[in-house]
Amino acid sequence: MASNASLDADAKKILLRKIPHGVFICGVAEGDEVNGFTASWVTQGSFEPPLVVMAVRSDSTSNGIIQRTGRFSLNVLKADQKDLAAVFFKPQKAIGGRFDAAPFSLGPLGLPVLDDAIGAVECQLVGQVAAGDHTVFVGEVKTATLHADGPALELSSTGWQYGG
Repeated sequence: MASNASLDADAKKILLRKIPHGVFICGVAEGDEVNGFTASWVTQGSFEPPLVVMAVRSDSTSNGIIQRTGRFSLNVLKADQKDLAAVFFKPQKAIGGRFDAAPFSLGPLGLPVLDDAIGAVECQLVGQVAAGDHTVFVGEVKTATLHADGPALELSSTGWQYGG
């Protein structure tokens, strides 16, 4: 059904930016390559089985790795780890270099789990939708590692905007 309504771009931007988001480091691994990026379009999608939903830029290196391997980790950052998130937010020329600033170990599924984060989940890809400029991945949580509970980093506290 066609609509005659036009989208108010300014209103759309303001309203979509009101959707609250956490700030996470998504980790991927393929062969000997380990990479990570800052993800903020993330939410839980199901209790049973436990599912998380994450949107990833379609043209990113990590998107391709998730498509090929069917796996990703989500590291939950502490509220004071904005500087660490920034390392993973900036574009990079070479894959993997961001982890030089962030000690990590490989979890049971072989995915990067940051040593200093609140913790991380490792996920097996169970669904995806490619639409627009991001791919929406649905991952089933297969492992969970908790280092130390505490407040998590939220996008609204960083002064950054990703959305709209």
